Amino acid sequence: MGLPDDTWVGLDLGTQGARCTVVSSSGELLGRASSPLTSRRDGDRHEQDPEDWWRAVCRACRAAVADVPRDSIRAVAGCATSGTILLVNRAGAPLTPGLMYDDTRATDEARRVNEVGEAKWASLGYRMQPSWALPKLLWLRGHDGETPPDARLAHQADFVSRRLVGRDVAADASHALKSGYDLLEETWPHRELAELGIGSDVMPDVVRPGTRLGPIGREAAEATGIPAGTPVVAGMTDGCAAHIGAAGGTGALEAGSWNSDLGTTLVLKGVSRRLVHDAAGGVYSHRSPDGDWLLGGASSVGAGTLSAHYPGRDIDALSARAAEREPAGAVSYPLVSRGERFPFTRPDAEAFIVGAPADEGDHFAALLQGVAFVERLCFDYLDLLGAPTHGQISLSGGAARSRYWSQLRADVLRRPVRVSASGDAGLGMALLAAASLSGKRLADVAAEMLRPGDTVEPRPGAGERFRRPYLRLIEELERRGWVPEALASHGRSRAAA
Repeated sequence: MGLPDDTWVGLDLGTQGARCTVVSSSGELLGRASSPLTSRRDGDRHEQDPEDWWRAVCRACRAAVADVPRDSIRAVAGCATSGTILLVNRAGAPLTPGLMYDDTRATDEARRVNEVGEAKWASLGYRMQPSWALPKLLWLRGHDGETPPDARLAHQADFVSRRLVGRDVAADASHALKSGYDLLEETWPHRELAELGIGSDVMPDVVRPGTRLGPIGREAAEATGIPAGTPVVAGMTDGCAAHIGAAGGTGALEAGSWNSDLGTTLVLKGVSRRLVHDAAGGVYSHRSPDGDWLLGGASSVGAGTLSAHYPGRDIDALSARAAEREPAGAVSYPLVSRGERFPFTRPDAEAFIVGAPADEGDHFAALLQGVAFVERLCFDYLDLLGAPTHGQISLSGGAARSRYWSQLRADVLRRPVRVSASGDAGLGMALLAAASLSGKRLADVAAEMLRPGDTVEPRPGAGERFRRPYLRLIEELERRGWVPEALASHGRSRAAA
């Protein structure tokens, strides 16, 4: 695979910060650092400054590689949030803010995109959502003043890769998916784009994840601390990267395995031998570097609700109080921001709570349990679509550091879960970089470099304890008209089994 002292760098651009992870060929974590990012939120809008992305990446890289021998670094790959885009000029300078992955302003544009490309999107197994990149590209071209003639689409990952290499680079097929890239034909859907008024010159070239994009340039080397000439490898979206990074142990990248990455929001990714179709658009599939399909979806519930309700508080202390409330006296649907994407699509969905929490501990318990209930509903929906869900479930993301929350999720799912030993999206990208240069299957590289995490078994009787509040959440979601009858019925059926 490589010499034991070879090192690999993975970059991860998330909502709250940029992270850099450095790992050796023997799986030793050599460096990890992060740098914060700030957002501007206003209703259905969520923006970030693209220049802040680059500054944060540079700070994180310099800190992460500070104690790493520079001549040991073999390659770098990066991931970013799925569906986050901006317009750039031919020199790569930003012309607009970055419209983030959960920005849902492009409602009318999504309707138009689906009308024009209905057959194409159906063949690819999904339906476009307002938060996806292609509708937001239409919005930018129609609402951001007069679009310069040289304006081009750039995904968040493309913007950073170009800065690393110092010249124009191709996008990877994973980040390009929500812009309409056809993963079956491996080309842009030119007919549909033309009907939407988008010329081929607006869209970037696209390559498969794991393809070498070019070497680190001199300016980027000075800014990041990564040596000039280091290969930059095309990455994947953060959800795919987290799945790879959590893949310690045999079978974690085989068909039927899943990773549930719980950070600010919840992202599920699993492996399937076949393309799974979802007419509602909540589930979509990336192509794995190994040739399988990485399918899943992203919910807008997540740990971000904890920081929103309890900023600066001791989460461990609140979790200890929550452990005394099983189940909580109220049922929560804890959206982080307005609008839901998976396991159902409702741009107008808002957080709610049914019942009155007895106190602060009870309210905190309702939030933790609510996220776990939505996670379970996601798996019920995947099962309804016929996706394979029989394999290992891994947990990653910031929430996986909470032993109690991991136990709660195993209880609600009524299945063992494996908590990633050190996995994160940055680690997943370091593994992809290593696989790219070694020529080995990604699954084999992950098995060589990662150690298995701890397995958490569901507690006896816990599944029954949480069954009634789970059904209560389904009932309320159905009453509001957000969850279709087929999913509600399937969830109730599986809860009774």
